[in-house]
Amino acid sequence: GKWTTEMLMMFALGREDVFSTDDLGIQQAMIKLYGIRTKDKKKLRERMTKIAKSWSPYRTYGCLYLWGWKDGKA
Repeated sequence: GKWTTEMLMMFALGREDVFSTDDLGIQQAMIKLYGIRTKDKKKLRERMTKIAKSWSPYRTYGCLYLWGWKDGKA
């Protein structure tokens, strides 16, 4: 599916500008860091995409930092 393809592009192909709005860890980290207050998944993804737009062309690194922060490693 889409999530699997995004993970392959990030980790196997080394693509630097991939952002996965469907990843639960990224969702949780962004909700906490950016104070996103919505239960609507569509609105959540739209807000996440809008925030991450400024990270381009290095959105993959943004995802890595979000995962690390969420897991207490950043």
